[in-house]
Amino acid sequence: MASTAYKSHEYTEKPAPPESDIESALEAHEMGSTDDGTEGAEHHAREKSKPADAERPPLTRVVTAQDWSGPDDPENPLNWSLLKKACHFWPVAFLGFAVTAASSIITPASRDLQVYFGVSRTVAILPLTLYVIGLGLGPTIAAPVSEIYGRSIVYKVTLPVCILFLVGSGLSKSFVSLCVTRILAGIAGGPVLAVGAGTNADTFLPKDRAFSSSLFILMPFLGPGLGPIIGGFAAQYRGWQWTIWCMIIILGVAYLTCLPMHETYKKTILQKRAKKLGLKPPPGPNVFSIGYAKTLLMMTIGRPVTMIFTESIVFLFGVYNSFAFAILFSFFAAFPYTFTTVYNFNTWQNGLVFGSVGFGVIAGVAVSITCDRMIYLKKHKVAAAQGKAMLPPEERLYPGMIGAFALPIGLFWFAWTARSDVHWIVPILSGIPFALGNMALFLSSVLYLMDVYGPMNGASAMAANGLMRYTTGAVFPLFAVQMYERLGIDWATSLLGFICVAMLPIPFVFYIYGPQIRKRSRYNTS
Repeated sequence: MASTAYKSHEYTEKPAPPESDIESALEAHEMGSTDDGTEGAEHHAREKSKPADAERPPLTRVVTAQDWSGPDDPENPLNWSLLKKACHFWPVAFLGFAVTAASSIITPASRDLQVYFGVSRTVAILPLTLYVIGLGLGPTIAAPVSEIYGRSIVYKVTLPVCILFLVGSGLSKSFVSLCVTRILAGIAGGPVLAVGAGTNADTFLPKDRAFSSSLFILMPFLGPGLGPIIGGFAAQYRGWQWTIWCMIIILGVAYLTCLPMHETYKKTILQKRAKKLGLKPPPGPNVFSIGYAKTLLMMTIGRPVTMIFTESIVFLFGVYNSFAFAILFSFFAAFPYTFTTVYNFNTWQNGLVFGSVGFGVIAGVAVSITCDRMIYLKKHKVAAAQGKAMLPPEERLYPGMIGAFALPIGLFWFAWTARSDVHWIVPILSGIPFALGNMALFLSSVLYLMDVYGPMNGASAMAANGLMRYTTGAVFPLFAVQMYERLGIDWATSLLGFICVAMLPIPFVFYIYGPQIRKRSRYNTS
């Protein structure tokens, strides 16, 4: 019997019995590739309830593969050092940036695609829209793969597949080949976005996730904003193929950063422990069964679609987020048209225009973190002192209220300053408030939906939101230029601004009437 010291605890190790109480407690283990929030919450509660070191009696550590062997189990990612956590967080965030930047990096080369393949301006936008559709479809394969093999393998297998399809895009001799390889690359890159959220939940306690979650959401928004800057220089000086080659280089670097990563998914870690020690592995679903397939379809498609049509919270925030997201992607077509027509910008100059979007995205995250620190956490401390378990979900809506005003401000700013008698920097700067509003609104919506619906139903609510966002984001660029040609830059953008004004009350309505609306929801867990 070996005695092992972990932190300030002293444990005595012994083999677990074949049928332990821990095993019995896990018989009802549910399918899912993302954290349900209980693991970190329970860990945090245990940490707070620990007695002082001098009062702690020696504890018996049971060597088991059914659960962590104690609150200080060194294999539990929640117990890793901050440096080790960062070494697993930043590569995943970088991957999120890379796979989303691949969507927009080709947009500055639209005119080159028209000439090279002999297609119309609208058709030349298809490589963008098809990749976005692929990103929306990709996460549906992440759950079963992650459940069987863990999170790490998803990064290390799907990313090379994405790169291979992008190689096919760069070598394409026909437009059909380019489109097919682009959508397949998007499908292969999509799982990174879904599994990355799980890695974040695996490694950070709930009380520490606000900052890491904000940064993780920032990177996939920053990717589409900075992609055209890279693609603009590549297309201007090397041709449209080099927009693809540059993306492959970025993805290759991102892939190298994830190779040293360890597994973070609890069940996979315990399965490896069981194999190493010759113990019984933790229980889990039969991923090849019909029942698992039905559950997966229900969680990824059935329940999200149902919630869109039955839950006003999911529907209205889905419409709002998807419209703002669609405007962002329509700008990948509208910005080059505007700045080429009005200011005679060339390809790389059109790419630089999107730098303001990148600044706005960062500002949106800063606004959200500031609201969290200055408003939400202060109210949470007051509520805790009064013996309340948690604040109402509506307290998450402050960044969304700010974003609701910033969105139309940015749009009307752009609409009426993109004129030849106004310096080009003025309409470019309008991208900052627009992107700030887009980001702040989305972050606020994510937190609100998760607080209202809880971990499991909240995942379905976010899947519904993602389904709506990627669908509209793929479609809007196809008619953006035609709308700008027929209505003019001023009124086309103003039309979008007026729609945003009509949607502006949504976060305020839910802040005031949210409790009454939630009472009528059959999925509400708040």
